[in-house]
Amino acid sequence: MGLKNVHHIAIICSDYQKSKDFYTTILGLEVIREVYRKERDSFKLDLALNGQYIIELFSFPEPPKRPSRPEALGLRHLAFEVANVAQEKERLQQLGVEVEAIRVDEFTGKRFTFFADPDDLPIELYEGSESMA
Repeated sequence: MGLKNVHHIAIICSDYQKSKDFYTTILGLEVIREVYRKERDSFKLDLALNGQYIIELFSFPEPPKRPSRPEALGLRHLAFEVANVAQEKERLQQLGVEVEAIRVDEFTGKRFTFFADPDDLPIELYEGSESMA
């Protein structure tokens, strides 16, 4: 049968409460399940976007930092589709999130921008087909 879709993305954070607040309050993801695994001294938070399971947020004691700049090998960033990049940029800035200038994809003509989560993980907002450009 082969691959069907992306099941989830796992993110390890340094400050569980700060990251939980960022992904739920700032980005608006919904909590599906939250567990504490005592033997690993680790929280695991399952998050959904529009009812679809999308992110596992983990905490572990003293995880090593992930290099974001300069860009390192491996997965580069997490991207979310939005209807209007400018409106979402403004909303995030009102919540205290630093957001880069809006750019235009030279191949698709779509607008996009980047910001970072509390651990400096790059997150992209990409304007979808229902854009109100």
